Amino acid sequence: MARQLDEQIVGRFPVGRRLRVLDVGMGQGTQALRLARAGHQVTGLEQDATMVAVARESLAGEPEGIRERMRIIEGDGRDTGVHFLPGSFDVVLCHGVLMYVEEPDPLLAGLARMLAPGGLLSLLVRNGDALAIRPGLSGDWSGALAAFDTVSYRNRLGLDVRADRLKDLTSTLAGIGAPLHTWYGVRVFTDTAADGTEVPADVETLLAVEEKAGRTDPYRGVAALLHLCGVRG
Repeated sequence: MARQLDEQIVGRFPVGRRLRVLDVGMGQGTQALRLARAGHQVTGLEQDATMVAVARESLAGEPEGIRERMRIIEGDGRDTGVHFLPGSFDVVLCHGVLMYVEEPDPLLAGLARMLAPGGLLSLLVRNGDALAIRPGLSGDWSGALAAFDTVSYRNRLGLDVRADRLKDLTSTLAGIGAPLHTWYGVRVFTDTAADGTEVPADVETLLAVEEKAGRTDPYRGVAALLHLCGVRG
């Protein structure tokens, strides 16, 4: 997904431009810190105090120049209007968040308002059109059968959450003024790998396969996750 995001940034903004990036629901700050290291001005917004502490600890170990380019705010992603003015960012990330939000449309509308004209909105969501894949490949036939007619599922943390369908999000993004520019699949072949699985020696080949599948039909349509990129009009 990081490669996909970099592809969109390089294709949309002049090389060397320091972008204003907002990462909503940044978790432990993996993407936020990566982009700060790349020279961008990054703001991370996260409501989980534990994740905020982990992100701040990671940032504290970085060189001063990177620490100066990144700030971390503890807060709810649905309250972006409380913290920032409209049009304050060139890139807004919201990765792995929508599945925990029962009504995502207000959140998405708020994220779009944060974008400057021509800004990039990057979403990573659970693919509601492919929920039967994981249980089906693991031989859970009753679970696979039930998954065809729902967007609800239980994640690996044991939480009951929700997925999003590409068609619905395409419509939503158009309605909030950040229409879909392109989309990718993420975790086409590797979604069934157990947590803690050892990274294989040929990991670069694995990543190349996943990257190719993530941009190629019909493979990307059955990926566990969808990476959607909208552009503010």
